[in-house]
Amino acid sequence: MAQATPSHASDRFLDADKEPNKMLLPIEGYENYPLVSLEEAVEPLKSLLHDLDVMVMISKRNSRKPKDGLTIDESAAIHLYTLQWDESQDIHRLPNISTNAKWTQYGVTVAGGHGPGDSLNQLSTPSNIYIDENRTMYITDNNRVLEWKCDATSGEVMAGGNGKGNRADQLNGPSDLFVDKSTDSMIICDWGNKRVMRWPYRNGTSGETILSNFMCSRLTMDDQGALYVSDYGKGEVRRYRTGDVYGEVVAGGNGHGNNLNQLHWPASVFVDRDRAVYVSEINNHRVVKWNENAQVGTVVAAGCGPGNNLTQLHSPRGIIVDQLGSLYVADCLNHRIMRWCKGKTEGDVIVGGNGQGNRADQLSIPAALSFDQDGNLYVVDTENHRVQRFNIV
Repeated sequence: MAQATPSHASDRFLDADKEPNKMLLPIEGYENYPLVSLEEAVEPLKSLLHDLDVMVMISKRNSRKPKDGLTIDESAAIHLYTLQWDESQDIHRLPNISTNAKWTQYGVTVAGGHGPGDSLNQLSTPSNIYIDENRTMYITDNNRVLEWKCDATSGEVMAGGNGKGNRADQLNGPSDLFVDKSTDSMIICDWGNKRVMRWPYRNGTSGETILSNFMCSRLTMDDQGALYVSDYGKGEVRRYRTGDVYGEVVAGGNGHGNNLNQLHWPASVFVDRDRAVYVSEINNHRVVKWNENAQVGTVVAAGCGPGNNLTQLHSPRGIIVDQLGSLYVADCLNHRIMRWCKGKTEGDVIVGGNGQGNRADQLSIPAALSFDQDGNLYVVDTENHRVQRFNIV
């Protein structure tokens, strides 16, 4: 191999791809500097890489048991510096949201808001929302799925819209959906027909049933492409790997109840990168976390009966967990959105909580929530037949 020739420090990476037979010069003087933590070492790079905190956290999490005598920080540094950070199949690509983040208290209507109806500028008791990287919203309502582009005044029917029914071109009370880009399709929880459907993302006139015969209330997908579905009737959440039609119970499955091995009317389900399953329980007024392969869950929000104190929820629905472990909950019958920071015994109200109503600072039976890539909060304001956006400040 040719001998390396001197180069300026600013050129040493840019020249490498042009001179494949040459070696990069070592960084000299390294041994004269004190060792610092990985977090301190990468501090100067934060202005260049906005996701760096999360990358460090993931690298350290994946290096809990380092080999070859390395420390956790040394192993994590290798992980951080050598791996390519590709986009995974995560359907929730959440921004870094500070635990102290705040949102405007007056929402802006970004979909619906013209009373209940089935016109393309109307919604009728919308149940859920998915937001892509372009801020395009996909909304379940009116036995259909609407695509509503950012700043648009009306939507476009993407699935259903042919009346309530069980034909392949119909939906019956769809309660959840997400866009699966790996198959260029939408996965829809068709609640009233007790089935999960795959619908072509573009120009699809009908869908195909991929799971059936259970009361599916909400669904999600992990980063390996496995589907998780909450079964409202049986009080359980099942995971379906690719090609599996039977699934395996990953939460609940022991009848309805309030024991930690049970669920009672499970609603939303969220899966983190450790494949821990979070479930909101309507009748237990709590959110529980089931680690992978666990036999019981752990209460991570509320669980002390229905109420409107900061330690309570009332019939919670939509949930999301961000990169720092903060839990966001659509506290349905308290008409508010709450945040539970990791490890805390009480939450804080981030929007709503001003009584049930249709003012810009009020909500009425919020059923779901989501974030765009800037951290703006979107709330499915079900009984007001609208979607509200609360900008991060």
